[in-house]
Amino acid sequence: MRRREFITFLTGAAIAGPRAAHAQSSKVYRLGSLTPGMPLGDKSPFGLVLLKGLEQRGYFVGQNLVYDARAAAGQVSKLPEIVRSMKADKVDVIVTVGYPTALACKVENVPTVVAYGAGDPVATNLVDGLSRPGGSVTGISENSATLTTKRLALIKQAVPNLQRVAMLWNRNDLGMNQRYEISASTARSIGAAVQALGVREPDDFNGVFEAMNRDPPDAILMVSDSLTILNRKRVFDYAAERRIPALYEYDVMVRDGGLMSYGPDLNESFDRAADLVTRIFKGARPADLPFEQPTRYPFVVNLKTAKASGIDLPVNLVALADEVIE
Repeated sequence: MRRREFITFLTGAAIAGPRAAHAQSSKVYRLGSLTPGMPLGDKSPFGLVLLKGLEQRGYFVGQNLVYDARAAAGQVSKLPEIVRSMKADKVDVIVTVGYPTALACKVENVPTVVAYGAGDPVATNLVDGLSRPGGSVTGISENSATLTTKRLALIKQAVPNLQRVAMLWNRNDLGMNQRYEISASTARSIGAAVQALGVREPDDFNGVFEAMNRDPPDAILMVSDSLTILNRKRVFDYAAERRIPALYEYDVMVRDGGLMSYGPDLNESFDRAADLVTRIFKGARPADLPFEQPTRYPFVVNLKTAKASGIDLPVNLVALADEVIE
């Protein structure tokens, strides 16, 4: 073999080697994902981020990875049954969204990575501690107190004469109850009255809108979980129709028509979830894997929504945005 051909052969082997090795591996890992709302399918934005993160770490669907995305479609009571079914199918790890899904996995003792939205995992007794979870659950957490302070500060800038802020959250979700309590306490600390609008099912939003009609708030803060996210369009429309500035917790809400958001970068969270999954595949125990915190928290403003609803956001507030949608 000529020297040039030999070098070409070696280069090709170096590139193809890892992927070929994975394809020949006798171990095929089963990854599940579970949400209370819609599934994190392999074509969904965050499902794609998760699977791309796993590819970058050597795990490929169709070679050494099987991906099983399931969801409860808003019927949280079905989560335990779904988890038991996934466990019977020999899933190695489940990536979850929200507190109820993580709790259902903990009860079944399935190795679990919480991608986001479970509240304070220590306060909800999901884990013993952030540095050493001590059970079958690890994942991504967020500092709700710090985030809430920033969110209320942004609302205050949007509405300098803020007197009353309406807060929407799911009363049936322990993690969201805790986020509401922190948000309400922070709002009161800056002199704003809190209009508590807890919901338990979709029909409850009718009562929420009636309550705001009777006592119009100056701003809205929506705590995100499967129930509020599934009904987000109703909140968007109500806020726009009545020209009420509303702040949401994740930028996906703003890209979908909401006015403003401040919260963790979910692309980063799902990439970190992929890393935690990889470490569990390689033998690490969730009990020994510290909960991680996001490092990026974008403030996103949708000026298209502002203009369509007649909301005049202060120039200095818009200037703070990491991204402005026009």
